[in-house]
Amino acid sequence: MLVDRPLNLLISNDDGILALGVRALANTLARAGHRVTVVCPDRERSATGHGLTLHRPIRAQIVESVFLPDVTAWSCSGTPSDCVKFALSAVLDTCPDFVLSGINHGSNFGTDILYSGTVSAAMEGTIEGIPSIAFSLTSSTSKEFSVAAQFARKLVAQLAQNPLPAAVLLNVNVPPVPADAISGVAIARQGLRRYLEQFEKRLDPRGKSYYWLAGQAEKELEQPEHLHLSPNIPTDVQAIQENYITITPLQYDLTDICHFEKLRSYQLDLEDSPPS
Repeated sequence: MLVDRPLNLLISNDDGILALGVRALANTLARAGHRVTVVCPDRERSATGHGLTLHRPIRAQIVESVFLPDVTAWSCSGTPSDCVKFALSAVLDTCPDFVLSGINHGSNFGTDILYSGTVSAAMEGTIEGIPSIAFSLTSSTSKEFSVAAQFARKLVAQLAQNPLPAAVLLNVNVPPVPADAISGVAIARQGLRRYLEQFEKRLDPRGKSYYWLAGQAEKELEQPEHLHLSPNIPTDVQAIQENYITITPLQYDLTDICHFEKLRSYQLDLEDSPPS
């Protein structure tokens, strides 16, 4: 059995400081004896990606009576990435052992991760060389976060005792089912899922038009052949459908190595270009 040693943990999210998911995560880890600091947006900032606030001031204040008494909590007017940057630079005296994000109310797998504020908050920690984990409950209606929170406690303890070779972002998705219905834990690759999207045109009370982005997820698509991914490794989209908790390691280097040699074969020098 893993024995938790006290860790310094920074927790953020994109659902906001009052979200049930971050409360479950922070309180569970505080009860395990860890030193927990929470810095979250002061309101929901879902699907903000890795955006930063550059053209207006960021305001932050201490939050009381939301978390357990030994949890230090701040709300921040910025994005999830702002929150982590602010915490690392202005709140914490020492570098945390882990940056955690979530537990998000809704899935973050497949191409969702490109838009996710939850994943971006954790990625900010990885960029700073801190092991980071994003946690999501794959339901926007379930309010039961205890299974995901307990798994987070176990995963953090495991990684503290047996660290990965380098700072990495682990993207964790937990199906919204009871603990006895979980099929297991799958180390999965990122799937490819697109949405059938449309902009609905509506009218405000003054008769002026506006548009609302709507849509629903398509079934999972096949990965491009050039990626040469093993079919024996399940995607996060597939594994979640079978009630597995999925863990997908992510990196911020988006370089497509597979196309290097093809690009090198092009004649891309400027010697024969016409004068400007």
